[in-house]
Amino acid sequence: MLNVLGLSRFQFAMTTVFHFFYVPLSIGLALCVAIMETLYVVKRKEIYKKMAKFWGKIFLLSFAVGVVTGIIQEFQFGMNWSNYSRFMGDIFGAPLAIEALLAFFMESTFIGVWMFTWNRFKPAVHAIFIWLTFLGSSVSAIWILAANSFMQHPTGFEINKATGRVRMTNFWDVLGNPQLWRAFPHVFFGAVMTGGMVLVGMSAWGLLRAHKQEQDGTAQVEPTVEADGSEHITKRAFYTRSIRLNAIIALIGAILVIIAGDLQTTFIIDDQPMKFAATEGIYEDTKDPAPWAVVSLINEKDKTAKSIEIPDMLSLLAYHSPSGSVKGMNTANEELHQQYDAKFGKDMNYYVPVTVLFWSFRFMAAVGFGVLLLSILVLWFTRKAKDTLWSSNWKLWILGLCTYLPFVGNTGGWLITELGRYPWLVYGLQTIADGVSPTATVPSLLFTNIVYFLLFLFLGGVMIFYSRRVLHQGPDYQGEGLGLQMQTGRNERRVALA
Repeated sequence: MLNVLGLSRFQFAMTTVFHFFYVPLSIGLALCVAIMETLYVVKRKEIYKKMAKFWGKIFLLSFAVGVVTGIIQEFQFGMNWSNYSRFMGDIFGAPLAIEALLAFFMESTFIGVWMFTWNRFKPAVHAIFIWLTFLGSSVSAIWILAANSFMQHPTGFEINKATGRVRMTNFWDVLGNPQLWRAFPHVFFGAVMTGGMVLVGMSAWGLLRAHKQEQDGTAQVEPTVEADGSEHITKRAFYTRSIRLNAIIALIGAILVIIAGDLQTTFIIDDQPMKFAATEGIYEDTKDPAPWAVVSLINEKDKTAKSIEIPDMLSLLAYHSPSGSVKGMNTANEELHQQYDAKFGKDMNYYVPVTVLFWSFRFMAAVGFGVLLLSILVLWFTRKAKDTLWSSNWKLWILGLCTYLPFVGNTGGWLITELGRYPWLVYGLQTIADGVSPTATVPSLLFTNIVYFLLFLFLGGVMIFYSRRVLHQGPDYQGEGLGLQMQTGRNERRVALA
C-alpha cells in the first residue's frame, strides 16, 4: 500500500524481521562457543579450544551485523513512529536504558576482552569472559522483551491526563509482566536451538568439503603429532565432533522451546483470544471437544475456512484436556467492540491477518519438531559404532541446507507476535494508525524503504560471504581473521576482523 501507514508498517516489518535473524543467532552461538571453551577447560583436549576459536568467528560476525541492524531499527522508530515513541517514552525509557547501559555494555565489553586475550589468561578465566558475554546478550533480551511485552499486555501504568500519554507507576509490575516471563523462555530456548542448528548445518558443509578433499587426496586423513608435541586434528574429526556437540545443544533447545511455546500459548488463549483463534483459522466458536486444523483454505473476505481436521486434537493442544471449546474470531471481535467502541469507535477492524498467522504458526511448530528430529538423526548417524554421515553426501547436503531452517521458525514466531496484535501498537491503548509520525511522507518512506532494503541485502551478503569464507579456510587457517592468533616463533600477534 503506497500510503504513509502502509509503508511505515512495511519498513517496521522489514527492519524487525531482519534484525531478529541475528538476535537469537548471537545468543545461541555465544552459548555454543561458551560450552566448547568450558569443555576445553574441563577436559584439556585441544579440539575443544580449536572449536571455540573457529566457531567464535561466526559468532563475532553475527554480533557485528546484529548491532548494525539494531541501530537501524531504533532509528526508524523515531523517524516513522514518533507519536508512538512519545506515547510510550516513559515506559520504554527505563528498560531500554538499562539494556544499553548494563546488558549491552557488559556484552560488548567482554566480547572484546574474550576476542583479544587468548593465552593471556588461564583457560578457566578466559572461559568466564565468553560466559559473561552470553549472560549480557541474554539479559539484553529480557529488557527488550519487557518493552515489547508491555505492548502486548500493558501493566504497571496509568494514563497522564494532561498529556494523554502512558506513565509508569510501578517498575516491578512492568518487569513482572506475565507476558514477559512466558515470551522470554520461548525466545531464549529458540535462540539455543538456532545456535546449535546453524552450527550443525555449517559443520555439515565442512564435512562435505573435507570429504571431497580427502577423496581428491588434498586433505590429511589421519591425525599427526607436531614437532612441539601438539596433535594435528583432521577436518573430519573436527567437524564430526562439532556436529555431534551442536546436535545435542539443538536437541535440548528444540525440546525446551516446544515446552516454552506451549506455556506461552496457554496464556495467549485467554489474554489475546483473537490472536490464538487466527493461528488456528477459527472464525466460529468450536464444538467441545475442539478439532485441530492440519491445513486450512481461509477466505478472509467472507470470514470462512475449509479445513482438514483431526477430531478433538485442539482441546488436547490448547487445554491439555480431552474437552474444551475454543472461542472463534467472530466472538472475539464482538467482545473487542463491546470493550473499546466507546474509546476507538465502532468502525475499528479487529480481525488480524488470519492466513499469515495460521501458516506462520505451523511453520514455526514444524521447525521446532523438525530440528528435534534432525538432531536425533545426526546423533544416530555419527555414532562411534557406525559413522554413516561422513560418506553420505546427500545427508550432508540436506543438513547443510537446514542451516537456514531456524530462521524460518524465528520469523514465523515474530510474525505471530506482531501481526497478532493488530490493530494495536499498544494493546488496548494505542492503534497502529495513531502511532505513525505526522511528518512522514510517501516519497521519504519509499526512499528509506529502498535504502534499508539494499542495506539489509548488503549486510546479509556480508554475513554469508564471510561465514562461507571462514568455513572454506577451515579450522587450521593461520591468516588474519576474527580474533585468530598468528604465531611467529614465541611471539603472538592478534588481529580482528580482516
